[in-house]
This record gives sequence, structure tokens and C-alpha cells, in this order.
Amino acid sequence: MTSPAPTVAALLLAALATVAIGAYGVRLARTTSDFLVASRSVGPRWNAAAISGEYLSAASFLGVAGLIAKYGADALWYPVGFTAGYLGLLLFVAAPLRRSGAYTVPDFAEFRLGSVRLRRLAALVVVLICGVYLIPQFQGAGLTLRILLGVPSWVGALAVGAIVIANVAGGGMRSITLVQAFQYWLKLTAVALPALVLLGHFLANDREWGSPAPPVVTERTTVEVSTDVRVRVTEPQRVSITGTLDGAPVDAVLALTTGTHDLAAGTVLILEPGASVPVVAGAPADGAGWLEPGGGFGGRHPTYQVYSLILATFLGTMGLPHVLVRFYTNPDGRAARVTALTVIGLVGLFYLFPILLGAFARLYVPELLITGTSDAAVVLLPGAVLSSLPGQLLAALAAAGAIAAFLSTSSGLLVSIAGVLSTDALRGRIRDFRVAALVAGAAPLGLSLAVNSLDLSRTVALAFSVAASTLCPLLVLGIWWRGLTAAGAAAGLIMGGSAAGAATVISVSGGIADDVGGGWPAALLGYPAAISVPLAFAAMVVVSLLTRGQDSRTVGRIFVRMHAPERLGMGADRERRLRAE
Repeated sequence: MTSPAPTVAALLLAALATVAIGAYGVRLARTTSDFLVASRSVGPRWNAAAISGEYLSAASFLGVAGLIAKYGADALWYPVGFTAGYLGLLLFVAAPLRRSGAYTVPDFAEFRLGSVRLRRLAALVVVLICGVYLIPQFQGAGLTLRILLGVPSWVGALAVGAIVIANVAGGGMRSITLVQAFQYWLKLTAVALPALVLLGHFLANDREWGSPAPPVVTERTTVEVSTDVRVRVTEPQRVSITGTLDGAPVDAVLALTTGTHDLAAGTVLILEPGASVPVVAGAPADGAGWLEPGGGFGGRHPTYQVYSLILATFLGTMGLPHVLVRFYTNPDGRAARVTALTVIGLVGLFYLFPILLGAFARLYVPELLITGTSDAAVVLLPGAVLSSLPGQLLAALAAAGAIAAFLSTSSGLLVSIAGVLSTDALRGRIRDFRVAALVAGAAPLGLSLAVNSLDLSRTVALAFSVAASTLCPLLVLGIWWRGLTAAGAAAGLIMGGSAAGAATVISVSGGIADDVGGGWPAALLGYPAAISVPLAFAAMVVVSLLTRGQDSRTVGRIFVRMHAPERLGMGADRERRLRAE
């Protein structure tokens, strides 16, 4: 594949800018506090840009548009949930968590409940969540560079992994704060400009949405299926196929009958102008179904899928370690609240544009609905709609934004894992942080090359499910309920983590066919939050009521420290102790 020069140049510039800004940040990182929480000196506006930069991952930049192109109205719950989660964070977690004076979520668990064992368990959960979240970032990088440059998938994953590990090991939180703030504005520009230009193109050409007809190609189109996929055909049509169809090799022009068909990776289809596009099984096959909510995301239990997704995304944000650690970098609780409020605005503004691009992808590049890799819509759409140099430049900008998405989110996740490992498994020195960063980056990178590739947003939603089922109840109950005990918190982490974690492992390692058991096994494994979140909360409450916790005076002092205004200085003693370490 020959890639246009602007795309290659944009990818190189994005990578070089990341390395250069990270190198500048390394010069500012001198202490352990710099590496872990940037010495708690990051202002609200700068921190909000950095949080938005790391939060808007590959799932946001590529996955949301791909899912909207495929599933339509129900997929809008992804951007809505990803944004609304910060409202809960603002109201219930941000300020008290910052006032606790902790460096990490496990540190908060020990501060609140006085248990070293619980701290270690929480550390294990943090590593699990961040590891699951890192895998799709590396997979997305490999997919994007393979599509854009024609290189093997492992090359893109390895390149992004190397840059991220170098930045994190070099300067920790201090270094990546500068990088992520820059990358938010790059990503916003990279998604907004193509969306607005394509909107103008759409309005000028008077196209319509909402037609009951299935998506069609307007010119002779060659489609290469990159992963094994099952598609649904709504009406018989003749297609040229070279590859494997329904398990049998084929190289001919034949009639695809109505129903579902399996296409193996590497299969090539040639669609003639006006031909209807087969869509991935479970996705709406026509415009009317695409615009109507209630279809879910493929499978026999769409209502359960949607409500489980809502629960995972609304509550999962409160349990994401790489987001939570950012609030430790604020000077005080008030700054943490201002940061969370600003993030809602920045993230909400960003998500307007992937929604537009998802709609345009179904209209202008419907062939992506066959391949199983609709995540590529954002980077391929500009070049497919606009000819010559304008399309190439917009495609190059989108490619730069995609790489920024992989780099920024991976950096935040790796800092979270390295911070926990260095303080809980090692001695907490700068050298330990760097060793932890190397190990914690290499393991998910290897797994990303070994496990099945799924839709980015759906894989990330599984990580949200684990976070919503573990750290979210720990923080909410730990901050607002005096009756929580260490045994209760441990029971909830184990129950919720086991349920959501097992579903995640099975899903990313191969999943389960939707036609097994009436479709419920597939629904529960793909969207576990509706079961695992209530289970975690219930376990924490019930076991806490049956066990003995800290004495009331100790709990009272802890609650005063978390909820009293900063001007009273209730958290100063802990701050001095942590800095001394």
C-alpha cells in the first residue's frame, strides 16, 4: 500500500512532537512526587486539558464513530456515558479524594480503612483495569498504521508502546502532563475540522438520512476483509468473491443469498455501483433501523445490553485509575472540582464530532460495515469523500489525531500501573518507578498481539465494567458511608472484580457465540456491568454490616479530613508525611 506523503508526514510530526514535549518534561521531573503526582502543582485548566487528553482514547477518537456507523442510535450511549461519568466524579469523588492526600487509589484504601492487605488487593485491581484498557490502545495503533501505511499490525503497536514507555519512564506524571494537554487540542482539531468540512460537503450536496434502503456503494468498490466476520444479507445480490465464504474456498462471481454468511480474514469482495452492502450480523441493515433506538449492539437481548452499558460508562469513570490519579495532582479539593467541571465541557465538545463522522461513515464509506473494522472510518472517510489534496490533508490530520489518542491514553494508564507497582510492590524510588514502567508496558503490549481484536469502544467498555464493579463502589462507599469495613471492601472488590474480570477475559480471548443459551451467555459476558456492579455494592454493604471496622473516633477524623474545607488544614499532616517519603 502506498500512503500519501501528507499522512506519513503527519504521523511523524505527531510522534516527534510527543517525544520532544515529553523530553522537556523529563527535565522538570526530579523527585518521586514529580513522577507520581507532578508534586501536586497542576492548575485546574492545565489539568483538565491533560485529563481530557488521556481520557479521549482510541475508543473515543476511532471507536465511537465506528460503532455509530454500525449500530446507529443506541451507540450514542457511548459518548453520553463517557461524558456523564464526570458528573458523578464531580459530585461524589473529586474533592474528598484529593483531600485524602493519597498518591494512588490503593493508598486511599489504606488511608480510609487502615488495612495493608486491602491496599494490596486494590493495587491488583488497578493493574487489572489498566492492563485491560491498554490492550485496545496498542491494538488500535497497529490497526491504524496497517491501514494507513500498509505495515504489519505489530509495527504500529510496537512503535506506540516504545514512545509511551520512554516518556513515562523518563519523567512520569510531570512529563506526560505536558504531553497530554497538547494532545487534547491536537485530537480536538483532528476530529473537528474533518467533521465540519464533511458537514459542509453534505449540506452542499443535499444528501438525506433516514431512507429505509440499506447502505449502498456509489462506485465499483473493492473490500478486503481484515478479520473473520459474520455478515447479514437482506436481499440476494451478485458479488465477486475471492477467499473463504462460509468455510469453503471460493473465487467466482456468485449470488449471495438472504441470511448470514461467514467471511474469513483476507477475503476480497468486489461490489458493483448501486450494490447493497452486507453489514456485520446484528447491526441494522437499513437506514430506518439505524435511526431507531432499541436494536442494541447485536444479539438477542438489546435492552439488557443498553442498560448495562449505561451503568458501566456512568459509573466506570469514577473507578478509572488513570483518571483518578490526575485529581491527586491538583493543589486542593476546590481545584479538583473545578478541574472535573472543566473536563465535562472539554469532553462534551469533543464528542460532538465523532458522532457526525459516524453518521457520515455509514453514508459515504458503507463498505467498512463488511470488514469488521469500522474503527478505521475516521481516518479513511476524508480521503474517500474529498478528492486530491484536500482529502489527503484532512486524512493526514485525522491520522495524527489517532496516533495522539493512542499515545496520550496509553501514557496515563502506564503511569497509573507504574505508580502502584513502584509504591506497593517495590520501594517507591524513582528507579523503581522506571523499572515498573518498563515491565507494565511490555506485558499489555505482548497481550495486544496475542488476543482477538474487538471494536475499540466495546473493549474499553469492558474495562469500564471492571472499574465500575470494583474501585467505584470502594470510593463511593469509602467517602460517603462510615460503616464500610476493610473486610466489606475486600469482599466487594473480589466479587465485582471476579464477575466483571472473568467476563472480560472470556470476551477478549474469543468470546462466546450469541446463539448459545438463547444469547444470554453472550449478553452477560459482553456487558457484565448490570450484574457485577450491584453485586459489588451489595457485597461491600452486607459484609461490612457483619464485620467490625475501625472505631468511631478514627472514622470521624478520617471523614473530617475528607470533607472539611481546605482552609482548615485538616489534611496537612498527611501531606507532610507523604512528601517526606
